[in-house]
Amino acid sequence: MAADDPHARYEAAFASVPAPFAFVDLDAMWSNATDLLRMAGAVPIRVASKSVRCRALLRRILDRDPGFRGLLTFTLPETLWLAGSGFENLVLAYPTADREGLEELAALAFADPDRAPAVMVDSSRHLDLIESVVGTDAEPIRLCLELDVGWWPLGGRLKIGPKRSTVRTPDAAAALAREIFTRPGVRLVGLMAYEGHIAGVGDDVPGSRLRNAAVRAMQRRSGRELRARRAAVVEAVSAVTPLEFVNGGGTGSLTATSSEPAVTEVTAGSGFYDSALFDHYRSLDLRPAAGFAMPVVRKPSRAIATVLGGGYVASGPSGKDRLPEPYLPPGLRLDALEGAGEVQTPVLGAAAAGLEPGDRVYFRHAKAGELCERFASLYLLEGGRIADEVPTYRGEGKTFL
Repeated sequence: MAADDPHARYEAAFASVPAPFAFVDLDAMWSNATDLLRMAGAVPIRVASKSVRCRALLRRILDRDPGFRGLLTFTLPETLWLAGSGFENLVLAYPTADREGLEELAALAFADPDRAPAVMVDSSRHLDLIESVVGTDAEPIRLCLELDVGWWPLGGRLKIGPKRSTVRTPDAAAALAREIFTRPGVRLVGLMAYEGHIAGVGDDVPGSRLRNAAVRAMQRRSGRELRARRAAVVEAVSAVTPLEFVNGGGTGSLTATSSEPAVTEVTAGSGFYDSALFDHYRSLDLRPAAGFAMPVVRKPSRAIATVLGGGYVASGPSGKDRLPEPYLPPGLRLDALEGAGEVQTPVLGAAAAGLEPGDRVYFRHAKAGELCERFASLYLLEGGRIADEVPTYRGEGKTFL
């Protein structure tokens, strides 16, 4: 068996495991982790929990290297659950309207004011909601202010980037920071700015030369504008209140974002698994580390093999790039007329002729942690063998979104 033949390795390791199942190749994941640390330089990496969605792997990643520090979480119930599991240095990446969760968060803030999770805000409405639940006499809730880092060409008539925060300018950020400072129920501790149109948009899509050139030009120009504006915002907010951290970036922009003096930490998550969307980034050279295997159950013709299920479509704008990708054996593709289906997925290509009922087809999900919403456990492969089987969030009875 060739050392560089993942199909042969997976078939040997999973010979006794009935499909369907999901897995993480730890050898590949640790290689990716090393690359992420290299790209971030000396800047710590906060791990995005939504891209992993497995407590056991989150713990292994944080214990792997001191360069991985803390988690960027995606819902308040998840944040509280992780805090109750012993995870520290937690920042909730999205504003919350969970009143029951805010009451529990207030109890954590009372018990340990400086180590309770921080929650995201970008407007006075969020402050009003939080204080309507926790009041103004309790220990202040720790807050992180999110900055809108989208690019506004054409004199501000067009926005490119995620539709997230209402705060864009240094003046607006300082004004919200001053309002937070005057409110006894809240305390500003951090600033976050996620440049999704840079970190989350590939610039090397096959057969899309003009599109790729346009994306690269947009990312260069937006990156220059953002570097200056983020520094100005940090200066303006820091004049109001000291900040514990300034978070930015994502897997697709680690090198650029970590080079900004104003940034004290960056975020990465999908890069650990190297989901299929990351195949289309010139700046990344990661190894596929996560996937799922489905059994062949039909042979409609010699040239077609049909697997059970597999229609695990990723979030985002609908399109072919959101479908799972047949990965192994090499030489497979989805049927353009059926795609990936709820109960069956036909695969075509040269390798399909050699597949028979009972064989396995290995897929990669377009995105990272969303795969864990479909499986109760992950087999961890290391050194060519199954080293462990660990529960996903779903396997622990947790479905936060």
